[in-house]
Amino acid sequence: MNSVLFKKIEESTSHKKSRVSLANFCLKTEENIVELVEIAFNLKHQYHVKAFWVLELVCEKKLKLFIPFFNPFCSVLPNITNDSSIRPAAKICMFLAKSNHRKNGISLTKEQEHIIIEVSLDRLIGTEKVAAKYYAIKTLFVLGKKYPWVHDTLKQILIDDAADHSPAYQAAARHVLKKI
Repeated sequence: MNSVLFKKIEESTSHKKSRVSLANFCLKTEENIVELVEIAFNLKHQYHVKAFWVLELVCEKKLKLFIPFFNPFCSVLPNITNDSSIRPAAKICMFLAKSNHRKNGISLTKEQEHIIIEVSLDRLIGTEKVAAKYYAIKTLFVLGKKYPWVHDTLKQILIDDAADHSPAYQAAARHVLKKI
């Protein structure tokens, strides 16, 4: 790849200003979104982490542009192992769950919902950092409104595991437990 987007990703940093600038560039054309997704979903690509950081911001601004990529996203989601990619992927799952739950939001298939639930549960009980767990909790809470068993499972995990985690995790757990 030798495109303008590739060069911008290559030169980008983790700073918010850099990521926002790159997200705005990607939002200009459909081709940029396609290339960004290709890089992000290629887990062996040297810049896939940077691409995921930008993709998170693209999804936050215009989630509907991500609709054509739901199936590939759900395919790659269980295979993401890099901590720096797990957090933005978990946040994208939260965006998808929230939009799926809203009237006039995007629609996920049952299969896509189940993949997101399964991966979110794995993230929650795994060794991921607290930010990924936080987004997994939020995702599971929203999808649990459609699938009550998810709330039951989430409640049990939060009750059993909260004491072993950071104060931020405990606060998120308390907040969600009050709502379940």
